[in-house]
Amino acid sequence: MGANGVRVRFCPSPTGNPHVGMIRTALFNWAFARHAGGTFVFRIEDTDSARDSEESYSALLDSLRWLGLDWDEGPEVGGGYGPYRQSDRLPVYAEVARRLREAGFAYHCYCSGAELEERRELAKSQGRTPGYDGKCRDLSDEQVSAYEDEGRDPVLRFRMPDRDFEWDDLVRGSITFGAEHVPDYVLVRGNGEPLYTLVNPVDDALMRITHVLRGEDLLSSTPRQLALYEALAVIGVSDGTTPRFGHLPYVMGEGNRKLSKRDPESSLLMYRETGYLPEALLNYLALLGWSMGDDQEFFSKEQMAEVFTLERVNQNPARFDLVKCTAINGDWIRSLAPAELVQRIIPFLVTADLIAQPPTVEQLAILAAAAPLIQERMENLSQSVGMLSFLLVAPERFAVDVSDLGVLGADAAPTLAAARAVLMELPAWETDAIHQVLKDALVDGLGLKPKLAFTPLRVAITGRRISPPLFESMEILGRSSCLARLERAIGGR
Repeated sequence: MGANGVRVRFCPSPTGNPHVGMIRTALFNWAFARHAGGTFVFRIEDTDSARDSEESYSALLDSLRWLGLDWDEGPEVGGGYGPYRQSDRLPVYAEVARRLREAGFAYHCYCSGAELEERRELAKSQGRTPGYDGKCRDLSDEQVSAYEDEGRDPVLRFRMPDRDFEWDDLVRGSITFGAEHVPDYVLVRGNGEPLYTLVNPVDDALMRITHVLRGEDLLSSTPRQLALYEALAVIGVSDGTTPRFGHLPYVMGEGNRKLSKRDPESSLLMYRETGYLPEALLNYLALLGWSMGDDQEFFSKEQMAEVFTLERVNQNPARFDLVKCTAINGDWIRSLAPAELVQRIIPFLVTADLIAQPPTVEQLAILAAAAPLIQERMENLSQSVGMLSFLLVAPERFAVDVSDLGVLGADAAPTLAAARAVLMELPAWETDAIHQVLKDALVDGLGLKPKLAFTPLRVAITGRRISPPLFESMEILGRSSCLARLERAIGGR
């Protein structure tokens, strides 16, 4: 535990791929813990056997490692309150459920789904608040026997106190829920499987969590958890300490609706595969509902942690803007040292079969020379494949982009032939010398405007109209390769 006792947790369920809203929650908890010198607990809530998967569990761990959000307790790290996967804690929940029932805080409910739905619809039609009506709160032994004779498997419901609940939310201030809006709720399914409503507060109590920072969508569950914490203290499961709650603003997508797992821009995997830097993604996610102050929008997670306070969290929903996220990613790419950029783009070039793994000495030399040429133009790392392929591809695989083939028509042949002739005689194959000799031959000698002079040359050498700086690229590519590509373009091949 940190020196001041602050303990926060990030507790996702391993269902599907991680999404950016989940990661923002992890980031805010991580920053809060690091700022306070506290403990960041990573806990896996995997009691839903029908939806949870080992693949998603592995993806969660891999994602946090990629993002650099290190945890102090949890899977692969351990800690004094483990295990940290809820599927390994089922006996704990069964014992707590038993004690809650014996102490009168919970009871068996035999109502079927159809009966519950029928009574909910009736409540709506009568203008009453829909919700569980307490039918099974005080069943007689005879009624219980009759239900059991029918073969009904009861759920375990928590008996909510008949009073309002109020708390001071760390983000939203004072909040009150009326008793009529918080009916008795289910803790354990009829098959004995514990629900989030039980396992989450139980683990928070046993793991001594002091602050719960989570999404606004969970706000309505807080009164239920506050009541359960009180019961857990009575039966000796907790020391009576209740965590303080802070509910983070929604992240909105297109159409001003809450960003969901189904939205393409919500997928963390998409950003990783496209080539967003983890530093950039965290930087942007931090801006969704929080501010560094002084209009500063470019910062690292470490800089964020230095100044992170919940007073700077905005209550209003934040809109996810992919354009702005991409712009910040471009800023982060430009902030990298060229040698670091080379290391970041290598995996993308390997996947595209442009370089070996590990890269050869020659390939590393090309990348070192070319990285500064593309750095200012990149928005994501995967763009390096299109920008650098002409420098790395084997001669037999080089091809001009189909959309740019028209530039190399018959009219371009004299320009390319003149370029080839002077380049063959060039003594020093260097950027400035290449530029000068081509300018003398094509602009001054043939009287062409620079665009008409160099566009066919660019397409012949790089395969496309848009490329890294032409003359620097020609120096990297080398004399023999440049002349071979010019010859091929002149011959129409």
